[in-house]
Order: sequence, then structure tokens, then C-alpha cells
Amino acid sequence: MNLDDTIVAIATPPGRGGIGVVRLAGPDARAIAQPMLSRGGELKPGRAIACDLIEPSTTPSERISATTAIPSRIDEVVVTYFARPHSYTTDDVVEISAHGSPVVLRHIVELALARGARLAEPGEFTMRAFLNGRLDLTQAEAVRDLIDSQTLYQAKVAAQQLEGALSNRLKPIKQKLIDLIALLEAGVDFAEDDISVAQDSLILERIEQVRIPLTELAATFTYGKIVHQGLTLAIVGRPNVGKSSLFNRLVERERAIVTAQPGTTRDLVSETVAIGGIPVELVDTAGIRRALDEAESIGIKKSVEALADADLVLVVIDRTQPLAHEDEELLRQAKGRPAIVVENKSDLPSSCADSSLARPCRAESGGPLLAESSPAESDSPRRISTSALTGQGIPALRAAILAYVAGDATIQQESGFLTSVRHQKLVNDARNSLDAASNAVAARVPHEMLLLDLYAALRPLDEITGATTTDDILNLIFSTFCIGK
Repeated sequence: MNLDDTIVAIATPPGRGGIGVVRLAGPDARAIAQPMLSRGGELKPGRAIACDLIEPSTTPSERISATTAIPSRIDEVVVTYFARPHSYTTDDVVEISAHGSPVVLRHIVELALARGARLAEPGEFTMRAFLNGRLDLTQAEAVRDLIDSQTLYQAKVAAQQLEGALSNRLKPIKQKLIDLIALLEAGVDFAEDDISVAQDSLILERIEQVRIPLTELAATFTYGKIVHQGLTLAIVGRPNVGKSSLFNRLVERERAIVTAQPGTTRDLVSETVAIGGIPVELVDTAGIRRALDEAESIGIKKSVEALADADLVLVVIDRTQPLAHEDEELLRQAKGRPAIVVENKSDLPSSCADSSLARPCRAESGGPLLAESSPAESDSPRRISTSALTGQGIPALRAAILAYVAGDATIQQESGFLTSVRHQKLVNDARNSLDAASNAVAARVPHEMLLLDLYAALRPLDEITGATTTDDILNLIFSTFCIGK
């Protein structure tokens, strides 16, 4: 990838629209764009001008034919010129805003290519911003996250990262590690003079000052991953307990078919909603029971797969009826994993002698319908009483889902948490090297060898922000960007 090239690409999404933008960046951006424009004067830095987009004439014969044949005017456009280094890429950048016709936008690109520009690779504009020092790597990745965001909360988190929230959080951690390395390097220099610049207790204390904030940062990944990717929530239960009605309540529209006949849902029905700013993919499943035909058997198999794959499970039971064998099996599977038990149909009278949650009635087998969890069963899922018909309990259910998503509420108040698997791996690599350094101190290893572990902890922190990153990693990251950004 040659940074001296002038690159061009359509910077707006494919399809027709009111406005479409073509972006040029590079040393010849202004020289390539200027001949395409008329009636607007010279391009000036930081100025947007309205002008006509024309076919540039390069020879006298072309100019004569242009006046005697079809007019060369293509569109009326607004052109903005950003002079280096005051641009997104720090190169000269020209943005041509035309009417959003794919034909017109493609033609502008073809005109630029004909005058010496090169078609931009995916993410090449942002890669230039990174390579030219305009952004660090965490900020560059935040650009992609901002474009891909599905909810306003995701966009706000990406905007924080774009402002350098993660980099700013890493900076003091990295500085403490560099200070420790510098201290030990000085000790190595004075080793021949038998001068000790740091006792083992001080070194261990300084290592701990780096490890603690890194551990706290690593703990943010559970929440950050959900913010970045969203989560999948499967609604499971036996037939006719109100799964599809509950699904429609959470989606807030009649998305799934609901009838009084058990087994209406035969296939998975999914819809993504935002709960507390987090994208949640709701999956309505077929009722789990002994299948009556092949189609229902396939649907039940898919339900079991959805149960296994989901990040969070809603086990729906009919609180007006005793527990069936299928209910007991689903409740057993829900123990020890993220799940919420939804006792649906709270608007109907129970067929049991006592339907209160405090003293639940007994099932036909003699066991409790749904007993309170004992201290020994602390992994039992939370229970919410709802009525999908009236909406009773739905706000409490949403709050319970959000409570699972949020986890430690203090993380939400922090800026600069981990949202990328790449970041998480590098933070863990740094922590592992710090553990090795602590063990080396305890084993009275010479400081020259201890420094190897400390440098091994520093390298992953540099890789997070892109201070030291291989071309392969850069190509992998920026290949996921859209063309034109």
C-alpha cells in the first residue's frame, strides 16, 4: 500500500439517495478534482463551494466537440477541500457531494481514476489516518464500531473510544511499567559497582501497581463484549405456555403467530430489539414435548440447539398448571447457566390449591410447582411472574434481562472498557508476563532476566494502541472496514 498514491472511493452506502459523497485523498487530490469543476472558482482550504461537475477536457479537439455536441455538465455538486495536515487522513482531501445516483457517483470515480487516482482499499482512509499519527489503533477500530453500531448506546461507547478513552486508561498503566523497566535498567548499569537500586519488595509492589489496573480492565470485557456484539436470548418452554405471546410483548408487535392450539410455532422466529441500549436477539422456539410429526420434531431439535447456543435463556412455564416433565427438564438445564424463569399467565387463576410464589402449590408428582431456591441452590435462576396477555410483569422482566447484561453496574460508569477480543487477549498476555516477572523476583532471578518478562508485558500494551503492530494485524483489522472509510 503506497501512501504517496492519491486514492478515491464512494464514501456513502450503496444505493440511491438524496446525497452521495466521493472522497479523494492524497497529494494530487486537488489537482485531480479541480478540472472536473466549473463555475466555482479555485478550491480553497476549509471552504465548501457549489459548482457544476463537468467532463474535464484535456485536448483542444475535445473542447471543440464539447461546445458543438452534448453539454459536458453532469451534475450540480458541493465540493469541500481539506488541506493537509488538517484533514481526516492528514493528506489533502477533497469530498464531492453530488446527487445520490449510483451512475453519477461511479462516473466521478471513473473520472478520478482516469486522471491518475487509485481505487481505495477497504479502510484505507482510516489506515492512513493511523499510519500518519492522526489516530491510534484503538481509535481507528472505534471508527468501524461507530459505523456498525445498531443502538444509540453502542454509538456513544464507540464515540468514547474514538476520543481515546481506552488509550487514556492504558497510558498511566503503561507509564508505570516503563518507569519500573527504567529503574531496573539503571540497576543493571550499576551492577558492577554492587549498587542495588531496588529491593525485591519494592519491585513486587511496582509490578502489583501495574497488574491491579490491568486486572480491572480485563474484567470489563464481559460487559464490553455484550455492548459491542449484543446477545442472543432464547425463549423456551413446552407448548402453549405463552412463549410467542411473551416474544411479541418484548418485540412490541405481533411478530410471531399466536393461537390457542398447542405447537403453533414450528420453526425459530427471531427479532433484534434494544434493551437498555444493548442489541438483544430474541429467539422464539418451538414448544418442547414429544413430537407429533416430522415437522414438529425438526422444530423441537432447533429449539434444543437454540437453548444450547443462547447467551441467556428465558424458561417459560404456565403458573396456572402443575409442572410437567418437560418443565422440570428445562429447569434442570437452566441451573448453573444464565437463565430467567418466567412464570407466565399471572392474570389467570391457578388450578393448584395455592398459587402464591411464597408457598407454591404441588405438582401431580408431589413435588413443589416452583420452590424458592435454598442457599445450597444459589445457582437457581431468577423468577419473574408475568402476563403476556396484559403486560403485567413485562417491565420487571426487561429489568431482569438488563441486570444480566449490565453485570457489575460500576463498569457502565467507566470509560475505556474492552470491547474487542484482540484487546482482551493482549491485556491477558501482559498480565501473564507480569505473573512471570513476580515469580522471577521470588526466585531471585537476575534483573537482566527479569527485564525480559517486563518487556514481554510492555509489548502487548503497545500492540493495543498500535505503537508496535505487524502489517498482518493491520491488514486484518482494516479489511473489515467498508470501502470509502
